[in-house]
Amino acid sequence: MPLQVGIVGLPNSGKTTLFNALTHAGAEVTAYASVTQKANVGVAVIPDERLDRLAALVGSKKVTPAAIRIVDVPGVRGDIPGELRQADALLAVLDGFSAGADPARDLETLRLELVVADRDHVERRLERVRKEAKSGDPARRREVELLERLLAHLDSGAPLSEWAGPIPSELEPLTTKPLIPVENGPSGIDCALEMELAELSPEEAAEFRSGPSALDEVVLRLKNALDLITFFTVGEKEARAWTLQRGQTALDAAETIHSDIARGFIRCEVIRWDDLLACGSHAEAARRGLQRLEGKSYVVEDGDVLNIRFNV
Repeated sequence: MPLQVGIVGLPNSGKTTLFNALTHAGAEVTAYASVTQKANVGVAVIPDERLDRLAALVGSKKVTPAAIRIVDVPGVRGDIPGELRQADALLAVLDGFSAGADPARDLETLRLELVVADRDHVERRLERVRKEAKSGDPARRREVELLERLLAHLDSGAPLSEWAGPIPSELEPLTTKPLIPVENGPSGIDCALEMELAELSPEEAAEFRSGPSALDEVVLRLKNALDLITFFTVGEKEARAWTLQRGQTALDAAETIHSDIARGFIRCEVIRWDDLLACGSHAEAARRGLQRLEGKSYVVEDGDVLNIRFNV
């Protein structure tokens, strides 16, 4: 499943404009969200010149960059779409272009709205679990006690990222996710310009920029916030890039590709991307001793090219 990121922000901060700049989705940009407005969902590919070079080396018929699934929600009050609670990180779009704009103030307001959203979410679950606990189920009674403590913590204005104890996995809280500020304005990312440049070719768009694209900037911040690395699978049929969190293993990489591959994992052939380019082929890399065999517990490094052997 690709990395998933939610976009949140106060009204008219430029959330949907940034969404369009990242995904080229062409979602309608409106001044105010309606009650019935649904979340916008799109995909942004992560460019990586290493993937293109590896694909050219082996003559891959298909090249598939790593991707980010992006969800743009109308607001954070009320019911939160499941896609946002399932996000790996949140992009907080801040107004940096309006007269009297105060991005720092807006960020604190947005943090409080996320706390309120989690507070309401915990309260709804507490009401449901209290009814279930009347049957005498000890597990439900323990959860009621935990949810009551969580609710008191949120009522104090503190996010669940500051909660030291366990949190039920079913809650999928917003305030435990990395919150990455994106200022929309001259001191940050010009989202309106980036949305227009998204319609041009990369070469044409680069002529109008004085720095990295919005996607490049967002990917860099996500990599830093989530401590992400990229690994590759390369063959004649397809060359593909994948993301993992630093410290994850070859078995995690296999699960990222397909659950059947993880279930039938035998071993993993590993070579550095630049070593493969220097050698010209997997066979030559093996001959030079630059390709090695690793097991399930091998910690994948950024730039590794993996060939996972499995049997289901």
